[in-house]
Amino acid sequence: MLPEDAPARRDLLSLSSAILDPAEYGYIETPVFEDTELFARGVGESTDIVQKEMFTFDDMGGRSLTLRPEGTAPICRAYVEHGMHKRPQPVRLWYWGPYFRHEAPQAGRFRQFTQVGAEVLGSDDPAIDAEVIALLAEILQEAGARELRLRLSSLGTADTRREYSEELKKYLRERQDKLAPDVQARIDANPLRAFDSSDAGTQAVMKEAPTLLDRLAPDDAEHFGEVRGLLDAAGIGYEVDPALVRGLDYYTRTVFEFTSDALGAQSGVGGGGRYDGLVEQFGGPPTPGIGWAAGVERIVLAAGRDYGPVSAISVFVAVPKEERRRAGFQLWRRLRRSERSALMGEPGRSMKGQMKQADRVGARWTVIVEEEGFELKDMQSGEQRPVASEEELLEALK
Repeated sequence: MLPEDAPARRDLLSLSSAILDPAEYGYIETPVFEDTELFARGVGESTDIVQKEMFTFDDMGGRSLTLRPEGTAPICRAYVEHGMHKRPQPVRLWYWGPYFRHEAPQAGRFRQFTQVGAEVLGSDDPAIDAEVIALLAEILQEAGARELRLRLSSLGTADTRREYSEELKKYLRERQDKLAPDVQARIDANPLRAFDSSDAGTQAVMKEAPTLLDRLAPDDAEHFGEVRGLLDAAGIGYEVDPALVRGLDYYTRTVFEFTSDALGAQSGVGGGGRYDGLVEQFGGPPTPGIGWAAGVERIVLAAGRDYGPVSAISVFVAVPKEERRRAGFQLWRRLRRSERSALMGEPGRSMKGQMKQADRVGARWTVIVEEEGFELKDMQSGEQRPVASEEELLEALK
């Protein structure tokens, strides 16, 4: 990074902090290098990252260490080792720092690069999926990234993915002579990666391939439908892309990616997904999780201008009934868009639990989403009064 590049990067760090801190995401840093086994087991032996892109070396004690190529596996390791599963769930975390992959350098893509990322561990509620997507969308939009598109899909559970992989392997073997050599070589190890191939022959084959999205179990399809419904309620546009499989083995259910058409062929700026079985792989209890990472260099390129942080005021949105989840999420989104810090409670929790959470995070105001209208509670005085509409509510919060 040269001096002339620093202002935009510093502003993006400030912007990320201004958006994620008030949303109750705690900042975390993990070591730059970890045991190689952490990534081989967590990311997946058959992935390009593990097979081709990791910088791995032996230390003086003969241990195999790797410069971190991604942030989720280290976060899950820290979650287990430091007993974060004993904290109130879910645990919201965000990070910023250097990452390393041995790949051909090009515009916005380097062997050492910087990522900003966020992870939520301890909840499988679809509102959490929508929350992390909305926060990344907010960062990218406030950063000024141009011509953004959000691609969205679901990979179902590990069992669903396993059954689908066998079906896809059979389909690929029957058309093996039309596939690129690298795709042929990993049909057995990782057939889903065929969707990412840039080879014209492989792309033609994959246009007719069966899709995992059409084979989701009913509960996974319901989860994905609720995520889409929440994004619809918040006015966040997206396109469902059955070919979106992401490059890491740990993903389950929701996956997503933001691209910027302003960047040309290498258009990805950030993305992520749910990884409900990853914490268990590192010796932790069954723990659902979801997160994303975005490339700082790519965001700056996509923005093409300087930008600054946003202001923050803390409001907690409590949702007494699950059927009011979408109304609560829509309000949370509007509060965020009006430059107010806001955190939405989990509709599956009791009101007592949600009010305790509002107290614990130090909310200045709590808005209770009722069947008709809202209740606004001053968390300092304890006074509570009805509010008829969102407009009246926003006016009252001034």
